Amino acid sequence: MATAQQIRKAYLDYVLTNNEKPKSVYVFVKKLKITEADFYQFFSSFESIEKTIWFELTFETISKIKEQEVWLQYTAREKMLSFFYSYLENLKNERSFVIYSLKNHRGKFSTPDVLAGVKPIFENFAQEIIDEGLDSGELAERRFLTKRYKDALWVQFAFIVNFWINDDSEGFEKSDEAIEKGINVTFDLFQHSPIDNLLEYGKFLSRNGKFADKMRF
Repeated sequence: MATAQQIRKAYLDYVLTNNEKPKSVYVFVKKLKITEADFYQFFSSFESIEKTIWFELTFETISKIKEQEVWLQYTAREKMLSFFYSYLENLKNERSFVIYSLKNHRGKFSTPDVLAGVKPIFENFAQEIIDEGLDSGELAERRFLTKRYKDALWVQFAFIVNFWINDDSEGFEKSDEAIEKGINVTFDLFQHSPIDNLLEYGKFLSRNGKFADKMRF
């Protein structure tokens, strides 16, 4: 009986050789010389194989960076930068699959189905970092907007990965630049700014309107 790893490897070999999925599970398992029952013991569909690969790549990256001794010393911004640099490094091991998978499951306005398992674990990870940043004062607490911070980081996730699969620069140096600029701009928006001070001043004036009236000349 085949193992999940053997089925996964055979599937990758097939799609990367033929640039398409097998016609059916029946045809696939016949070439692999296993039964359909063997296949369905581990995977419900070909798409579930791809979802598993994406999940493992993301989970492995998060686990490894959290094991680094310097991790606890990083700011929220540095932690997110570390994730993306490490993530693209990890994706290099499966670049052909990543390109195939995203280009064959691309949606115009929605998250590709193969990333369905990635989004929740990434957002949970991002929320941990955001919460730490809020607690430390690195990030600004904003009514209605703070809960959207993780959505902004998911947008960055989609942008960076898509940029990387189309990057033909030496050593993917343009992707590194995209990470640096994208995450820094995003965290600049998350942090306190003169606009926050202006809003706080406006709140102060509205709460102390009577006192302000007495101070008029």
